[in-house]
Amino acid sequence: MKLNRWQTIRVGFAFLAISAFWQMYNNIIPLVLTNTFQMNETYSGMIMAMDNVLALFLLPIFGGISDRCTNPMGRRKPFIMYGTIASVILMLIIPILDNRYAASPAKGLEIAFIIVLMMLLVAMGTYRSPAVALMPDVTPKPLRSAGNAIINLMGATGAILYLIIAAVLYSSKRTEGLAHVNYLPIFAIVGCIMILAMLVVLFTVDEVKLTGQVREYEAAHPEENLAEETAGGSGKLPAAVRRSLIFLLLSVALWYISYNSVETWFTTYANRMWGMSLGSASLCLSIGMVGAICTYIPAGIMAEKIGHKKTILGGVVLMIAAFAIMFLLSLRMDHFSPILYVLFIMVGIGWAAINVNSFPMVVEMCSSSDIGKFTGYYYTFSMAAQIVTPVLAGWFLNHVGYKSLFPYAAVAAIAAFLTMSAVRHGDTAFTAARGLDAFEDL
Repeated sequence: MKLNRWQTIRVGFAFLAISAFWQMYNNIIPLVLTNTFQMNETYSGMIMAMDNVLALFLLPIFGGISDRCTNPMGRRKPFIMYGTIASVILMLIIPILDNRYAASPAKGLEIAFIIVLMMLLVAMGTYRSPAVALMPDVTPKPLRSAGNAIINLMGATGAILYLIIAAVLYSSKRTEGLAHVNYLPIFAIVGCIMILAMLVVLFTVDEVKLTGQVREYEAAHPEENLAEETAGGSGKLPAAVRRSLIFLLLSVALWYISYNSVETWFTTYANRMWGMSLGSASLCLSIGMVGAICTYIPAGIMAEKIGHKKTILGGVVLMIAAFAIMFLLSLRMDHFSPILYVLFIMVGIGWAAINVNSFPMVVEMCSSSDIGKFTGYYYTFSMAAQIVTPVLAGWFLNHVGYKSLFPYAAVAAIAAFLTMSAVRHGDTAFTAARGLDAFEDL
């Protein structure tokens, strides 16, 4: 059995569109809130946190609803289609309201902007879990880490695609001296990307056929169907598997608490402690991202050889080591050192090893009928961590000192290592094709 690489890439177009949208949303909406609507950082920050808050509820709900969907197109494609269309319509209203308010400020326009923004977040929340759940739906369990690696690369491609377009359309030469920036062109382009990506999934991915093939394979290999086999077909997880799932979800939250704290606060930390500019500090984070992107595929291949759990634990150890060394450096130096680039590459490699393999472990503990719901569980814990850690880490920086950032991240990663060590289920029992063979078409 070999992974159908091109099929997985086609499935990944849904995640490409989602990533392009969120990269744009996180980059532009804060500027609109603070520059056009003149909101202070507290109110704009509260609005920017709403996507994570809504995700806590929407992702598991719509993941579970899609599990029970009986549409002729399949369980996930209707959500991808209608969710994308609704999101694109709503997102195009955002820059229109922004432009109208800039031309003629009115309280009604501000209220309308917030309402449409909340509706947009709900629309995006309706199809994120179904879109992510499509990959494990159409991929046999032993190949899901390799499949998830490709999905992550597609997501990175979407984010990079937006960044390139934004860099061309909104260079300093084009925006310098403007009283108001018109963001409608970039919203329209990203909207087109989302529609095109949706069409690729709708017309090139036969969800019903592929899901049927996966179920036939899993029926022929019951030793790999952990949840269905041990639960006796009842649909209820046995106590031992449920315990592993709880520890795994706690691990997900903890390593997001660790990683996101540094991702959020490093630029501020580097400026305050080492006098680094925003560009220089951002370069460290970008290098870490490059390290992660380069590791996605190898991390999937490694998991096929040694298992998800060992690969994840190795990634956590790399992150712990990197954050510990960063802390030691912070005690001895008061300026930037090139060794930071190496340390952020270590963080990126560790994060890729974790990220590629943790989601497949979650869905491998459930039956095929619950993939959407368990996808929602995964995102609920990761989103909750991303809501908590900027505030909690910020409290430590404010009350303990800026040098607490890396110990905070290291301790959270150590806790993740301990909880992950307690996970006893979710590793595939099948040895898939090795090396480059794992990426050949069926």
